[in-house]
Amino acid sequence: MILNHGVSCSQGEWVWVDSGTEVPIGARVKVTDTGHQLLVDDEGKEYKLSQKEDSIRVMHPTSVEGVDDMIRLGDLNEAGLLRNLLVRHRQGIIYTYIGSVLVAVNPYQELPLYTADQVRRYHGRRLGELPPHVFAIADTCYFNMRRHNRDQCCIISGESGAGKTESTKLVLQFLAAVSGQHSWIEQQILEANPILEAFGNAKTIRNDNSSRFGKYVEIFFSKDGVIEGARLEQYLLEKSRVCHQAMEERNYHIFYCMLTGMTTEQKRNLCLGDASEFNYLKRGDCVVCDGRDDAKDYTRIRTALKILTFTETHCWAILKLLSALLHLGNVSFEASILDNMESSDVSSSDHFTIAAKLLEVQPASLGMSLTYRSFMTNRERVSKPLSSEQAADCRDAFVKAIYGKLFIWIVGRINSAIHKTPTNGPKYVRNSIGLLDIFGFENFASNSFEQLCINFANEQLQQFFVRHVFKLEQEEYTKEDIVWKNITFNDNTQTLDLLVGKPLNVLALIDEESHFPKGTDVTMLNKMNQVHAKGNIYIPSKNTHDMEFGIRHFAGVVYYDSRGFLEKNRDTLSSDIIKLIDTTTNKLLRQIFEAQLSHPKHGQWVTCLVSTQAGTFSASRNCVSTLSGQFRQSLDSLMKALSICQPHFIRCFKPNDNKKSMCFDRNLCIRQLRYSGMIDTIRIRKLGYPIRHTFKQFLQRYRVLLKTTVCDPKTSFVKKRRAAVVIQKHWRGYEDKKQYRKLQRGFQRLQSKIRGRLSRLHYLKELAAAVTMQSQVRGYLARKSYKSKREAVTVLQAHTRGMLARKTTNKMRTDVKEVLSQSQQAAAEPEPVSEQEMVETMFEFLPHKVSVGGQEGPAPEGFEVMLTTNAPVPVELPVVEYDDEDEEFSFIKFSALHFQGSATHSHITQRLRQPLLYHEDEGDTLVRSQHQASVSLRGIQSKDGIFLPLSHIPHYKLGGSNILIGEGRTLDRPIPDLEKLHIIVGYALSRRDIRDEIYCQIIKQLVNNKNQKSSLRGWVLLSICLGIFPPTELLMQYLESFLRRGPSSYGPYCAERLRRIVANGERGELPCWIELQAVKTKKPTQVSVALMDGLSVSLPVDSACTSAEVCQALAKKVNIKDTYGFSLYIGFYEKVWSLGSGGKHVMDAISQCEQEVRRKGEEEQHASWRLYFRKELFTPWHDSSIDAVSTDLIYRQVIRGLKSGEYHSEKEDDFVQLAAMYYYVTFGSTNSVENAKKVVGECITTELIETKSQGKWIQLVTAAHTQVLSTDSVKGDVVDYARQKWPIFFSKFYEVTQMSGPPLSKSNFIVAINWNGISFQDEKEKKLLELPYPEVTGVNKSRYEQAIPRPCLNISEMHPSFLLPFEVITDLNWLWYLEGLKERSVYAVALQDVNRQDDPTFLSYKRGDMLVILKDGEYSPDRGWIKGTNERTGNTGAISTDTVLILPTLDKPSNTTLYIFWLYYSQDSKLTLAISLVSLRQPGKEGGRGAQARGREKLWAASKEPIKQPLLKSLFPKRLLLSLAFPSPILKYMGDYPIKQVRQPIELTDQIFGPATQHVPLQDEVYCQIMRQMTSNNSRMSVDYGWQLLWLCTGLFPPSQILLKYTQRFLESRPREPLAADCLQRLQMLVRKLPPHQVEVDAIQQDSNQIFHKVHFPNDKTELFEVTSTSRIRDLVRNIAYKLILASADGYSLFMKTPNKVVSLQDQNYFFDSLRETIDQPKKTKRAREVKKGATMPYLVLFMRKLWFNVTPGRDLTADLTFHFPQELPKYLRGYHKCTKEEMTSLAGLLFRVKVDTDRSQFVMIPRMLKELVPADEMKTMSPEDWKKQAGITMDEAKVAFLKGICHWPTFGCAFFEVKQTSEPSYPSIIQIAISKQGVNFINPKTKEFLVMHPFNRITNWSSGSTYFHITIGNLVKGNTLLCETSLGYKMDDLLSSYVNMYEMQRQAVRPRNNSMFPT
Repeated sequence: MILNHGVSCSQGEWVWVDSGTEVPIGARVKVTDTGHQLLVDDEGKEYKLSQKEDSIRVMHPTSVEGVDDMIRLGDLNEAGLLRNLLVRHRQGIIYTYIGSVLVAVNPYQELPLYTADQVRRYHGRRLGELPPHVFAIADTCYFNMRRHNRDQCCIISGESGAGKTESTKLVLQFLAAVSGQHSWIEQQILEANPILEAFGNAKTIRNDNSSRFGKYVEIFFSKDGVIEGARLEQYLLEKSRVCHQAMEERNYHIFYCMLTGMTTEQKRNLCLGDASEFNYLKRGDCVVCDGRDDAKDYTRIRTALKILTFTETHCWAILKLLSALLHLGNVSFEASILDNMESSDVSSSDHFTIAAKLLEVQPASLGMSLTYRSFMTNRERVSKPLSSEQAADCRDAFVKAIYGKLFIWIVGRINSAIHKTPTNGPKYVRNSIGLLDIFGFENFASNSFEQLCINFANEQLQQFFVRHVFKLEQEEYTKEDIVWKNITFNDNTQTLDLLVGKPLNVLALIDEESHFPKGTDVTMLNKMNQVHAKGNIYIPSKNTHDMEFGIRHFAGVVYYDSRGFLEKNRDTLSSDIIKLIDTTTNKLLRQIFEAQLSHPKHGQWVTCLVSTQAGTFSASRNCVSTLSGQFRQSLDSLMKALSICQPHFIRCFKPNDNKKSMCFDRNLCIRQLRYSGMIDTIRIRKLGYPIRHTFKQFLQRYRVLLKTTVCDPKTSFVKKRRAAVVIQKHWRGYEDKKQYRKLQRGFQRLQSKIRGRLSRLHYLKELAAAVTMQSQVRGYLARKSYKSKREAVTVLQAHTRGMLARKTTNKMRTDVKEVLSQSQQAAAEPEPVSEQEMVETMFEFLPHKVSVGGQEGPAPEGFEVMLTTNAPVPVELPVVEYDDEDEEFSFIKFSALHFQGSATHSHITQRLRQPLLYHEDEGDTLVRSQHQASVSLRGIQSKDGIFLPLSHIPHYKLGGSNILIGEGRTLDRPIPDLEKLHIIVGYALSRRDIRDEIYCQIIKQLVNNKNQKSSLRGWVLLSICLGIFPPTELLMQYLESFLRRGPSSYGPYCAERLRRIVANGERGELPCWIELQAVKTKKPTQVSVALMDGLSVSLPVDSACTSAEVCQALAKKVNIKDTYGFSLYIGFYEKVWSLGSGGKHVMDAISQCEQEVRRKGEEEQHASWRLYFRKELFTPWHDSSIDAVSTDLIYRQVIRGLKSGEYHSEKEDDFVQLAAMYYYVTFGSTNSVENAKKVVGECITTELIETKSQGKWIQLVTAAHTQVLSTDSVKGDVVDYARQKWPIFFSKFYEVTQMSGPPLSKSNFIVAINWNGISFQDEKEKKLLELPYPEVTGVNKSRYEQAIPRPCLNISEMHPSFLLPFEVITDLNWLWYLEGLKERSVYAVALQDVNRQDDPTFLSYKRGDMLVILKDGEYSPDRGWIKGTNERTGNTGAISTDTVLILPTLDKPSNTTLYIFWLYYSQDSKLTLAISLVSLRQPGKEGGRGAQARGREKLWAASKEPIKQPLLKSLFPKRLLLSLAFPSPILKYMGDYPIKQVRQPIELTDQIFGPATQHVPLQDEVYCQIMRQMTSNNSRMSVDYGWQLLWLCTGLFPPSQILLKYTQRFLESRPREPLAADCLQRLQMLVRKLPPHQVEVDAIQQDSNQIFHKVHFPNDKTELFEVTSTSRIRDLVRNIAYKLILASADGYSLFMKTPNKVVSLQDQNYFFDSLRETIDQPKKTKRAREVKKGATMPYLVLFMRKLWFNVTPGRDLTADLTFHFPQELPKYLRGYHKCTKEEMTSLAGLLFRVKVDTDRSQFVMIPRMLKELVPADEMKTMSPEDWKKQAGITMDEAKVAFLKGICHWPTFGCAFFEVKQTSEPSYPSIIQIAISKQGVNFINPKTKEFLVMHPFNRITNWSSGSTYFHITIGNLVKGNTLLCETSLGYKMDDLLSSYVNMYEMQRQAVRPRNNSMFPT
């Protein structure tokens, strides 16, 4: 906005003002004290604000504070971009986005942006989610590579000093970190940077670490995103820097590093001194670089060389060459005259001699090659002396050549170490990320040939950037037909045409002139001026004496000095130098010049083609490849590599030329913005459409602008979609018909062969029947013999046990005689008391006034008499004398046979010390427990939720003894009798095994009990229990005998209750109040049941009464004939649920209601439950005219349901029609408004009336009433109408979980059963699937399976069957629907062809024909024959019931149903048909012998001929996979193909499953081949082997989604196979990486699907644990910890010990995969090939503590004794810990106690046991007397005391590694690395002092090799590294990773952890 005249700015407002340059500057308005307005710009300068100022613009808010992405800038101009960078630079923010391009400003200071936390922060985040960062670009590359499987590249560009090298290193560090493997190859890639920087970087005026070469690093990744290797390409090393440097610049870093870092001895051997002594190092007058530690860098370089496999010989050879170069630089030449020609001689100096010695050449030969030049004439070789200047140039050329070749050799050695060839074959494709770090644009005061090549490369990269960002952006808009104005941008095509594009381009002219022997720099410049002077890009020299020319580059005009162009371009050495090198004995020197030395004749050049304006001709003179030609070729290869990658750009900027922090040079930065293309990038993206929403996002964002609320995006293409669906449907139908015709023709061809085999099959059937009969007869005879023998043994056992029991009884009688006599004397004479009074006292908790069950308030008239009691009459219960031993089922005999110990059958007054009966379950044993208990509704539970043993049941006192015996009270509070009763019954209901114990203790206390009160309480308790649960068969007859001998008042009553509970089944709930009232009165309880007509019926019920009995009694009372479908319902508050009409106990439902009331804190007697009698189900053949009473009740139920809203419909006509019928039934045919109004009020819900006015409803009902037919069955019409319209409202519902079957949208749903079929619904009543009865082929109860712990129903239908677990099987009385429909059906479908045209008695038909059954009684179905008519032919005849299927339907089935039945019951395999239609290829002709006779192959049938092609169509074109799959070893494993040599099964399984685990497309092929070979296979042995393969296969990988359902059907169709169910259970979505382990194969071959593996513990103990194919390491760790009862599984791990090493197994890996991976690794080495074939490597699986955190000795005794002590003791004895003498004395005494326990005789053995008692390095400091102090403790206590003594040491729990290091001079060469939960500790092994401790958050990287371990401390930019020599690096790597991952998981945890660490 321009401020016009008279407009003033406010205080603090930001504006743009002119800065005197082209770019405005930001300024802020300031008001002085005098009121004048000033402008203070970004540089702090002040300007007066004039009222006439018209060039001021208000600054956009986005430019004030700056933005992350400059696309969002409002001021889209140079000033806005520049100020955004300035603002962020001052804020310390160096990264900014421009779309997807990152701008990085060099801060010239260290910033905390490159820590490991930052790496984790940016990993896995989308670009733009977090602030700009170089890690965000790196993660985008990594994410896109993995997601799109496309190579990525990151182009890092910018001027020298902008930070390109550092950005490249940061990207490399990030990729290595996110790869997450800490592998040695990753560290080798990272360590290539220090070497390349040392040999290729130098200090320049602009940059202290300037890259003087270009490099392209290509990092290769596996399919899992793990770094596999890398490859380096170097471009155009600046070799001239070795000899010449500008002022304030240095030579390459390596020279200064070696001179300061080498030892004195090494420098003396190489005759080296300081850098100031060598000419090549001091020409820039800058020997030292501030901020660089050359000595430390030298150590880092030597470490990197060692990591990259440079040997000491290699390193010394490199140092010798570098030293020789330095000495050559100090060689000078003296001018002289020889034969009137200028010549020169080498000045005498030690440097020359030393250089010749180091180069290993003769000094004379070296001098001749430097001072003479040889060349060939026509006849001979002539030598020409060189002047001193020419000799110096020759020396410099020699030095540059050696350094350049050495650099190339080093790069080659690095590539040989980091570039690994893929092991998966040459065609293995892996993705890569390329990083281009190439020299930036250069423009110095004097620019030479190197600058021309560098700027040419930058022109190429700029064009690549232009094409990617600009042109692709414009093409995107053009392709989308978006109308916009194309903008113009700086395109450098003309510059590239000038350099390389035109026929006579600049580089071509330089090459051409270089090929001419007489070509000079002057002639070259003249040619360029002549050809290009007229162009606007080329700037010719000013005159003939001027050697400069200029080129307009994209970054500006650069002038080049052409002097030396041709010499540098030729880049050749004289033949004399080559001959000199050929004479050297220096191996490295000869190796780096190997290409030149291998030329047949030194000094002769190959013939080349020269391109000129006239054309291309063959030059007769000799020429060489020029430097520019090599560079162009490398650059073209680079550009091709970049073009196939997805590029990412990082533009590096430098804020100033002085390398100062917080200094921003506006002019420098705007120049970089312009030539980097950033201005045009912003403009093109801003003028276009930078914000690109999806349609859904756009609609959600801008829908408020619409004028309508209808904004469904689907509306526009609904019609097109429907049309597409129609087309697809018809096309698929056509394809299916076509496929069906092919199959039909195939079946017809097969018929001829099948008929020939019928006789053979008939014979085989008869043979099998005969064998079956023989086996059955033999089995019967064997069983009969066994039974007779077993009965004889049983008789002997019974007599023996009886004899022993009688002896024991006689002895017991003698022993307790005295006790019994005393108790009889002490017993008081029973006082006469009324039985009724005692009962009233016992049931005092019951209300005094009771009501009829199901009714609130006082009892109705006529029922009060039932609750009245007579006056109490003194009654005495007779004492039960039970001394009759002769009775067959005497309780005395039972006690003698089954009671434990000395327990007798009669009443005692003492507590029982043990249970009467023996209990296998310890939880049932009557022992005392100290746990506290809490009472629940169903019984008593502990705090852990586990039912406590019987000893917790409170004492139910019978006088002076207890019915359940324990010691002391078990609860802290007094328990009322009712609660005691609930606890006893609750235990009996929850534990079936203690029921006999309860009855036995009750009977025992009743026998000979003379205490009247106690005896009565016992009989009451017995009667209550007999109404709840029966005894077992063991006690049943004895209890019946006891009850027969009981008192008359309770004996018969209890016997009847026992009979009832046995007949109706045990109860499931506690006794309710009304049945306690019944026990009190010993009379049935009256309950009221409400009918739908408003009446109530009172019925007597008892404790065992079921809903079926109530329904039958009620139907009999109200005279209902058609009783089916009526059920008993119970209502409680707003809930009503069905009790059915089956075996559910009514009292259980009432008890549930009372428990709910009790849970709410109310009294149980006030539970407002009600019983109702309603219609729940209809039969498909329901007839309302049969029973008028039931029809009336259903009619009333429908009308009540209409009004209450229970029955609802989406159609209002349903309500109108039913209301009209109700109108007719109530008022007849008379119409009146009042009657209609009353009908509407009684039928229509209030909601519907409010929705539509009452008058409208009256009008509709009246109109419908006039159309009601005046019949006598209107009520029946109402019932039929409701039945037809609302079958779902008359259904039985079950909550089920689908175990198998067709995939539905949900696995948990509700099954509704009604007369219409089976319906599957979700919780919102949405139908998932509906099965009519004709499509249901069977419903049966499935047996109990291992995977299904509950009873199940298997619903078979036309599709795959459903396996649904049901909780209640007894209520499934609707299963007879199918049988009832079949009995009434007259429709059948033929299952096979029957052709009996020769006999008219029989009916002929074909498979699939519909037959109509004629039920005229002519044939009897019981004999297997019926009469029917073929609907297709019209003929009638006899039909065999074995050949047809009677359809369960009353209506004629449709053609679709018949077709489905025809397919389903086809004689061919249903699975074959399904799989063939989906995925199998077309069958081809069979190969092999007899191919012509057999014809076409059988795709889905077993064959002994190997297949030549894959079964699946998807594999047919993939030839690569065919070699892996065929020939299949499946036939060999199954025994269907001969094997020449005996082979191990594991070899065949590896061949079968190995390729499939590596290639996913082969997995379905393996499944299909195995199932194919098991189909129609007559060899039982072969099928068994096939099941073994299928069992192994299901444990490795699942089939695809297409094949999964067919595989399930294959398994479900073979339920008799032992492994079928297990295979179905193993069919999970797991994916193993390796073939089966030897243990798995051995187990299944031994017919065992359970695998137990031995696990070793540190205390030398072992234990077996079950493992499965799907067991992961973490699951097994938790299972072991659970079995060992450890406090926690955290910190423990499994290890695998082999003869070579001990490896930790990763938690997320599968157990058997980990075993195979560890065992198979050594087999890949050369040494393993010498091992005997088939031999397996021995190994042990160890379970130990790995991570030592939260370890407190004494807290977990098992862990201390099993793991902590055995693992810590060896560390202590090896002397790893630092401790005092007193501590050693105390610990030695404890260890001595552990060794000898309490045997004091072992004290003399102490001197021999010293090595087992004290550390190895402290043995001499101890005396034998010091160990006698520890006595009086056990061995376990000594072990725990030992742990407590060392747990406070800082090294407790550490893992110690002794390593050798050379990286840190301040450390000793041998150090100890101790890894603990605190971090990594470096320890001096001699003093045991801590050198340093690094916490894990300071460790940024680590890696391990075979003999090395590398660790980086600090940030990713300048971190301290330590290289260690050790063979245990893999252990250190694993331990570090485990600790870091543990802390990272704790840090990222959002939710609290689950306290349960073990499987439940």
